[in-house]
Amino acid sequence: MPAKKTSKRPSSASLKSPITPASLRNPRGVKTWRDATQWLKSRGIEDIECITPDLAGVPRGKMMPSSKFTSNTSLALPSALYRHTISGEYPDETGSFRYEPRDNDLKLVPDLSTLSTVPWESDPTAQVICDVVYADGGEVPYAPRNVLKRVMGLYADKGWKPVVAPEIEFYLVAMSDDPDYPLHPPKGRSGRPILGGQAYSIAGINEFDDLIDDIYHFSEKQGLEIDTLIHEEGPAQLEINLRHGDPVELADQVFMFKRTIREAALKHGIYATFMAKPMQGQPGSAMHIHQSVVEIDGGKNIFSNADGSPSKAFYNFIGGMQKYVPHALVMMAPYVNSYRRLSPDMSCPVNTAWGFDNRTTAFRVPVSDPAARRVENRLPSSDANPYLALAGSLAAGYLGIVNKIEPTPPTADTANEGDIELPRDLLRAVSLLEEEEDFKAVFDPEFIGIYGGIKRGEFETFMQVISPWEREFLLLNV
Repeated sequence: MPAKKTSKRPSSASLKSPITPASLRNPRGVKTWRDATQWLKSRGIEDIECITPDLAGVPRGKMMPSSKFTSNTSLALPSALYRHTISGEYPDETGSFRYEPRDNDLKLVPDLSTLSTVPWESDPTAQVICDVVYADGGEVPYAPRNVLKRVMGLYADKGWKPVVAPEIEFYLVAMSDDPDYPLHPPKGRSGRPILGGQAYSIAGINEFDDLIDDIYHFSEKQGLEIDTLIHEEGPAQLEINLRHGDPVELADQVFMFKRTIREAALKHGIYATFMAKPMQGQPGSAMHIHQSVVEIDGGKNIFSNADGSPSKAFYNFIGGMQKYVPHALVMMAPYVNSYRRLSPDMSCPVNTAWGFDNRTTAFRVPVSDPAARRVENRLPSSDANPYLALAGSLAAGYLGIVNKIEPTPPTADTANEGDIELPRDLLRAVSLLEEEEDFKAVFDPEFIGIYGGIKRGEFETFMQVISPWEREFLLLNV
């Protein structure tokens, strides 16, 4: 028989020690500045990173000593951070895209509920996500967190609250400092690169056991909750599923997870990439979003009637997804590379069909009980800024409900073959965003102007690069 566990009597020193409040023991988040001061002190935190996502979802911000952070220090970033491309360039002014000639300061307001440690740093370091406001305290309408909060406010005005659960796919790739060199999967513990066709393979996950252990460890230290982890179809392609919850909180978690996974991979001498299509001939990486809507009072799922049948709001939400998601697709597929993923030969949605438990559709309704009835948007790619992808997807569903848009009949057929009904390139997707009149009710015009200008600038930068295909087929043939 196994030995029984015996309780140890606490020492006199432990009896005299003050009990740490539960709020200060939590790995993530506090409520007040006083709690923040104690939280940082109890962990011996020396530095704190005050970060916020730019339009690409890249963390921007400042680092400072924790003593300065808690002394009511004013934090600011230049507004120009929201007017440059992913490559750091400032595009020409076009249409409604204009520069702020003063490049005025925007204030960072820490959201203390996001306070957590940075577990990969050697010195005790913390991080906190910040909201972005003007000097007078007004929200900056083009800051990604504020874009999502604006959409959440529209739901709240109706007495509703969206609930989401993102699924994030990514590749592990071997390190290379040559951007012209094609990416390859890294070697696992077997000493050999993992091959494709490993969907749901436990052996595929075990190839990277040590790395995955670090991902779980880093996540636990930050209070990030992983629901499941699987190996996907591509070579060294993994997927992490997050638990359902508030859209802003889940966007924060995706924002932090991306950073966490990259850091864990670097520790093991490999890259983790969230590119939508990193390797030719292999599946792309998606960020599927499960969505439902509940009543703020009582928590009832508005997608289900009292008898358990699908409600009118459920069908209208799907109708809104079908009508408006193509116009918001640039918020879910934000780069030239994103549109390489939207190809019918790689089991990716290419139109706006929907169906019950049909993974070939853009909008899938998983099998569930009435309380958990939801719609999965399978179009977003993992390169998307999570705040903007969630905002675009939820805005489409909201407009469907309020405008009472009827969906097409559901399909049980293979829906990702044949004609591609979605925008095939970045410029067309930008135009659809700018042309949609109904988006004026859900997105600030300044956000649409700035976002469209940046995306056009990124396309022009891309057009300056000569691809291997051009050298292969045009060099000696034209």
